[in-house]
Amino acid sequence: MTQQQKGAADAPFYLAQGDECALFQAASDNNLPVLLKGPTGCGKTRFVSHMAAQLGRPLYTVACHDDLSAADLIGRYLLKGGETVWVDGPLTRAVREGAICYLDEVVEARKDVTVVLHPLTDDRRILPIDRTGEELEAAPGFMLVASYNPGYQNILKTLKPSTRQRFVAMEFDFPTPELEIKVVAQESGLSADRVAPLVRLAGKLRGLKGQDLEEGVSTRLIVYAATLIATGMSVDRAIEAAMIEPLTDDADVKRGLLDLVTAVFG
Repeated sequence: MTQQQKGAADAPFYLAQGDECALFQAASDNNLPVLLKGPTGCGKTRFVSHMAAQLGRPLYTVACHDDLSAADLIGRYLLKGGETVWVDGPLTRAVREGAICYLDEVVEARKDVTVVLHPLTDDRRILPIDRTGEELEAAPGFMLVASYNPGYQNILKTLKPSTRQRFVAMEFDFPTPELEIKVVAQESGLSADRVAPLVRLAGKLRGLKGQDLEEGVSTRLIVYAATLIATGMSVDRAIEAAMIEPLTDDADVKRGLLDLVTAVFG
């Protein structure tokens, strides 16, 4: 769990693809929860960090996983200095403070988590804490944001319609090549003309999703490759380390991907 608080001047770099910033602002102004859908590494987490800074709100980010329970979000009694004390979880802190709570890959969490979220995603905006008997009303400014990758989850790991329909949903995808070149150049320090072939290669690798690859290469991985190149590493080695090896462990598939690199870069 991480907490950040920054002003608009310190907002993480984010290049809008459409009206997502205005939509998030409108949702915030009207106390509406937001669901972000899109592939891994397309900028969902960066977008939330950017918007939290723009809005001047504290941000609690929770990376959801198989063992994440409702108690991890709400809090629990802990033994401190010989006495038992209640310690708030990140969701409870966000509710009390009027912060943004961002649940990254929410479908990875245990099923009891979504049940806890329901009272916060309608006009009640409350968080019942059974262990303490409290019923917290969300402070002004509280906002619940969740994300997941619908293309990656199997049928056992998806959000129920009754949960999805409690959110304003925004679909994300990888930027257009023109925008992606600007993003990668800004993030890595590599010139746009040297970034362009990396983005072109990424587009071809993404075309293999569902065939040889489970997932296409993310914008994040292109930034990694460009960063390595900007620090003096050879293009071939940077691409292999940042854009090929993270995608697969299959030796035959890797050989095929390296052949694609040769075709793009010559």
